[in-house]
Amino acid sequence: MAPIAIDTPTANRDGLALEETSDHIDDVNVLKGNLKKKAQQDKDIYEQSEFDANKDKTQFRQYEDACDRVKNFYREQHEKQTVAYNLKARHDFHHKTRAEMTIWQAMEKLNTLIDESDPDTSLSQIEHLLQSAEAIRRDGKPRWFQLTGLIHDLGKLLFFFGSQGQWDVVGDTFAVGCAFSDKIIYPGTFENNPDSKDPIYSTEHGIYTPGCGMENVMISWGHDEYLYHVVKDQSTLPDEALAMIRYHSFYPWHREGAYSWAMNEKDKKMLEAVRAFNPYDLYSKSDDVPKVEDLKEYYLELIDEFFPTKVIKW
Repeated sequence: MAPIAIDTPTANRDGLALEETSDHIDDVNVLKGNLKKKAQQDKDIYEQSEFDANKDKTQFRQYEDACDRVKNFYREQHEKQTVAYNLKARHDFHHKTRAEMTIWQAMEKLNTLIDESDPDTSLSQIEHLLQSAEAIRRDGKPRWFQLTGLIHDLGKLLFFFGSQGQWDVVGDTFAVGCAFSDKIIYPGTFENNPDSKDPIYSTEHGIYTPGCGMENVMISWGHDEYLYHVVKDQSTLPDEALAMIRYHSFYPWHREGAYSWAMNEKDKKMLEAVRAFNPYDLYSKSDDVPKVEDLKEYYLELIDEFFPTKVIKW
């Protein structure tokens, strides 16, 4: 598919000595405020989320009671996510640009997709993205954290760009190239995946070595992995944000404790960042539906702050 080219739009004060002095005082106060805000942000990322304090979390991720649509999705995903397919998907990613558009244009394009893997919501994608970002914003988390909430699912654009179906776009992710963990949702559905019988891929460590680092582990291809590769070279987002994007669907790791044997020291910090993000992805789905036009101006400014190139290569 040919890339989609979309064009995008893009005090010094004089006064009396008293006014000048007042201005200097204001400048100092702003600086003090910024320093205080930065100190708060450094710890806020790991503080307990507040927006979900009164929510019944047992009502989320109820996969055993999920509809057949969700169960059938995972059966197909678990049968088809092989090492061979993942190698091909990464090769294809590095050899073509699927589209060129801004972050907001990507959000609008994604808005027609309903995620078949998700038992918790039937909202459009842009509504879920704004729910996540607004929950993070209400809790006073850093601006980069808010933006991460806004864009974290944009990798689902893969669905429009030559995917095989939803199974290689959405859903919980897991490691390939080693034994499929029993911590993955519906673990029995890997029986028909050929890698489950491979003499190397079916062993605990498979093609990896303990302590190799999660960055060297091949995670099942989907919107997390895709967006991570898109964003890491085209934004100024910190490592914590990149980890939140890459691993937010990696529930066997960040929720169930699987694959700890592959972690290095950096992964321990990144794991905590992903866990700090998870409530905003999961529990915001029951919040009120946000009004897109009321929030658009704020988030356009936020996008420009961390995406200097404006038009992103997808």
